Amino acid sequence: MQGGKRAIFFGVLAACMGSPIVALQQQRDQVLVNPIRKVVTMLQKMQKKVEQEGAEEKKLFDKFMCYCNSGGKDLEASISGASGKVSALPSQIEVAENRLVQLKDDIKQHQTDRRAAKEAMARATAIREKEAAEYAAYKTETDATNQAIAKAVAALEKGMAGGFLQTASAHFLHDVVMKKEDIKEEDRQELLSFLAAGTGSSYAPQSGEITGILKQMGDEFASHLAEATEVEEQAIEVYEELMKAKKKEVDTLTESIEKKVQEVGELGVSVVAMKDDLTDTEAALMADNDFLANLDTSCK
Repeated sequence: MQGGKRAIFFGVLAACMGSPIVALQQQRDQVLVNPIRKVVTMLQKMQKKVEQEGAEEKKLFDKFMCYCNSGGKDLEASISGASGKVSALPSQIEVAENRLVQLKDDIKQHQTDRRAAKEAMARATAIREKEAAEYAAYKTETDATNQAIAKAVAALEKGMAGGFLQTASAHFLHDVVMKKEDIKEEDRQELLSFLAAGTGSSYAPQSGEITGILKQMGDEFASHLAEATEVEEQAIEVYEELMKAKKKEVDTLTESIEKKVQEVGELGVSVVAMKDDLTDTEAALMADNDFLANLDTSCK
């Protein structure tokens, strides 16, 4: 009886404890399994990371190889361009420097020519002023002579020679006759005798001899003055044409000098820039060649 009761008790106990026991068993199994699963999971994650890193490395490698293929070509193109510039710049610099020398020589010659033109203008002006002064003096004297002759002829024709002989015009005419070279000596003496007579002189020229000599002399002075006037007008015309031509020459030379001086300044700056460019390009070319050599080695 007691044995039956004990069986029933344990049976009931087993029935009551069934679920916790199962749970404990499961927890025991999980504890035994988890360390392995953790290792496997970790290995799986490491594999995934390695695969990712491998993909990244492959991507970087592909980029590097792409640069090896394309970057090298770009670098070679840059080197080719720089080499061409290094070859061309020295001749361009030489041409520019030769042009500078020529420009400076031209400027110096233009300045000499301009100075000569201005000196020619100054000489021509001095000569023209001298000629103009001489003509003005000659014209003044000739006009005074012709006026004196006209007064003498008028007095003689009116029979009033005595009154004329006391005037300043008579004394002036006396000096003219004395200095006149192109006159017959007998005519000179005849005129001087007439002009030397006093106020009360009853001198009466016969057949208008004195009047004729005076009129002829007046015509000669008028003719000479007309010729001198024509020469003076021609001289003025020549002078004005010369001054116009020389002024144009001076203006042209001045304009050329100004332009070439400006070109010298600009070309001088250009030469300095080309020399700096050559120095920089040579340095860059050397660096590119070294880089290309290293790139060829790295890409093998």
